[in-house]
Amino acid sequence: MTNLSQENLSVSRCSWCGTDPLYVKYHDEEWGKEVHDDKVLFEFLILESAQAGLSWITILRRRDGYRNAFANFDIERVSKFTEKDVEQLMQETGIIRNRLKIIAAVNNAKLFLEVQKEFGSFDAYLYSFMPEGKPLVNNIEMQGAVPPRTEISDRIAKDMKKRGFKFFGTTICYAFMQAVGMVNDHISTCAFK
Repeated sequence: MTNLSQENLSVSRCSWCGTDPLYVKYHDEEWGKEVHDDKVLFEFLILESAQAGLSWITILRRRDGYRNAFANFDIERVSKFTEKDVEQLMQETGIIRNRLKIIAAVNNAKLFLEVQKEFGSFDAYLYSFMPEGKPLVNNIEMQGAVPPRTEISDRIAKDMKKRGFKFFGTTICYAFMQAVGMVNDHISTCAFK
């Protein structure tokens, strides 16, 4: 990893990304940017679910490991993982080796495909919860004002739980929404708002 230049450090950003180059790159290039590609949405579903109880940087540092372990986030392939595949993943050092989270990822892939069949895409399903089907841009003045959940994340998480999704409660759902740009919670002074 390269060191951040002095010029790059002086750019106004949300404070949560600190100065870790990987975190800064993620903040600057991905967080809060709209995503409508189901494959990318599936990737973040896997990653955010894996994050439950952990810090996001822990998962971000293992992103390539997850990409390799979960068939480059190929939904169809992951949905067909067997108990043997789960056992192999339990030996994979590039991911968090939590059996329940690995089993949930496989189960969530199957449910993701069901949602796609019902709504045409996972994206269409998610945006059916959004006001006028559009992302929200919040006016956050300071980092501490960012909510950990909202009524929308409550509704999405509740519906997904009813459908059988695991490791996707309202707080993880809201983090997912931020990651894929369903909400933009960059603080108002952030150069990447």
